[in-house]
Amino acid sequence: MNSLIKKLQTIPFVSKFMLNHYSPYKGAGIEIDQIDLKNFHVRVKMPLTQRNQNVVGVHFGGSLYSMVDPFYMLILMHHLGPKYIVWDKAATINFLSPGRSTVYADIRLDLNEIDHIKKLADNYQPIYRNYTLNIFDDSGLRIAEVQKTVYIRRKKSKPFKR
Repeated sequence: MNSLIKKLQTIPFVSKFMLNHYSPYKGAGIEIDQIDLKNFHVRVKMPLTQRNQNVVGVHFGGSLYSMVDPFYMLILMHHLGPKYIVWDKAATINFLSPGRSTVYADIRLDLNEIDHIKKLADNYQPIYRNYTLNIFDDSGLRIAEVQKTVYIRRKKSKPFKR
């Protein structure tokens, strides 16, 4: 059953449906607008609602971060596969302008990055990759900049037991 769920998660429509019904995302009004793991891209959006406003009526900072939190890890896990450990290590968010409308973020990687990670992790030592992304509003104004650090390590083969 677990392998069936993992297989279904590789289908973009199913992944998008599952993420859009994930309680923390649904509660904050976060929506996966596009998911194309095969092409290293996820686009998320979040309209401003009473559920995600702070006390001054703009986007709550925690929701802004939540909307982009897992996606580098998910893209990397998808492309590196089960032979690698991928884990979010650290993050910072710099708030640049109040979010007063729907906000968007595009999370992107590429095949060169995946190949580079595989070369770096070939010796089974941990590596750390740093990524930066921006959150924009409807008008194209940059609302926040997020920096993520992801821990990656190639798993060692388990010894064969007789």
